[in-house]
Amino acid sequence: MTDTLRLSVLDLVPVRSGQTSAGAVAASVRLAQLADRTGYTRYWFAEHHNMPAVASTTPPVLIAATAARTERIRVGSGGVMLPNHAPLVVAEQFAALEALAPGRIDLGIGRAPGSDPVITQLLRISGPTADVDRFPDHIADILSLLSPDGASLRLTSGREYAITATPAAADVPTLWLLGSSDYSAKLAASLGLPYVFANHFSGEGLERALELYRTEYQPSEAHPSPETFLTVNASVAPTVEEARARALPQLRSMARLRTNRPMRPLETIEEAAAAPADSIGDELIAAMERRWIIADAAGAASELRRLAARHGIDEVMVAPIAGSHESEPTDAAPGREQTLELLAGELLG
Repeated sequence: MTDTLRLSVLDLVPVRSGQTSAGAVAASVRLAQLADRTGYTRYWFAEHHNMPAVASTTPPVLIAATAARTERIRVGSGGVMLPNHAPLVVAEQFAALEALAPGRIDLGIGRAPGSDPVITQLLRISGPTADVDRFPDHIADILSLLSPDGASLRLTSGREYAITATPAAADVPTLWLLGSSDYSAKLAASLGLPYVFANHFSGEGLERALELYRTEYQPSEAHPSPETFLTVNASVAPTVEEARARALPQLRSMARLRTNRPMRPLETIEEAAAAPADSIGDELIAAMERRWIIADAAGAASELRRLAARHGIDEVMVAPIAGSHESEPTDAAPGREQTLELLAGELLG
């Protein structure tokens, strides 16, 4: 790990009560522009479906819009959930994005469906998807399709048929494998690809996954050594009290998700503070608070440095989860903007 800690952003495009999808997307674009100005390395959009509090349903569309409104930051997916898509379509989308913003596109790919079983089944019966059991093959297919030379298949006639994701690629997006278990860590190592552990979601198994990835890594031409970073949820404010108040809506939303309760738009800070006590939910919230970064600027910077040093990394991807007051505009996210500004001031100079 170097002395310099790079920061990046993971965005689920949260939707709070009283906010439209249009407002949520506008707030995220503003946040990406802030990250671009203040020196963040990359800005990734997640893929989730049919969730009242999440508007990041289609990373390629959000990436295109954000790349067009930023100048230098890398923009990508964190990630595309490959079982929901045909590999050729993914390759074509990201080849086009690379042509739109050369040298700035990351293709993060995950193996999970990004939704509940009903939506997963709906996706599979209503359009082209990928067999999850052939995930390694599809990753290899995407790598080949994205390369300037493309791929080929042999027709039943015996003739070779050439396929490319775009007619004349000048460069290719960087492909990252994402995961929260040993599976993706071992696959990334065997293919010589960069890897990210979804620490923001669970954190269980992080040390083992990183050890497997690093010890089993097979160097590739594009990536001669292992490349990895961590994701972490963060709410940062001038005071710890404000950081906690802004974190509570997302903490309560995650507690509902993990106890299989009906999901709803993200609460405002006032709604979360007024909610009655809940022994099961409060226990989950307390456990999550210990893993998340909820602090003032100096405290958050210190925690991020310790996290990076402990795991031997020089980049952390922050999911800014700070909520909004009822009085704050619905086309902006002042709490999330504050989180990025304060971290940039402490760590990016």
